[in-house]
Amino acid sequence: MARHKTIVWALGLSLVAAASGSALAAGDPTKGQAVFSACGSCHTIEPGQNATGPSLHGVVGRPAGSAPNYRYSKAMLAFGAEGGVWDAARLDAFVAKPRSVVKGTKMPFKGIKSPEQRADLIAFLSQVSQ
Repeated sequence: MARHKTIVWALGLSLVAAASGSALAAGDPTKGQAVFSACGSCHTIEPGQNATGPSLHGVVGRPAGSAPNYRYSKAMLAFGAEGGVWDAARLDAFVAKPRSVVKGTKMPFKGIKSPEQRADLIAFLSQVSQ
């Protein structure tokens, strides 16, 4: 019986992970470009061109705190040193509520509440990260 519960629990986690992954994959990069306008006051998508925040070109799949020539907070550097990589799920959580993912980040952004807008933004960042 315990083994059956473990298998059911693992299957349930797999379904949740698959569902959240497909929701992120379903984002619309064209709509995401419009969502990026909220980010564009501090970030660019041009390679190597940092602004108030680091360039987000190539952010998807990049270790946190690793954009060249940008002065990150100690918290973001520590997050990256601990293995933090900006995959879709981690970007989704960070864009939703930055300070809950990286306590001590210097990014003043409060977050994007809409899961659809976050998925669109991540789709756009994935596209410009290629």
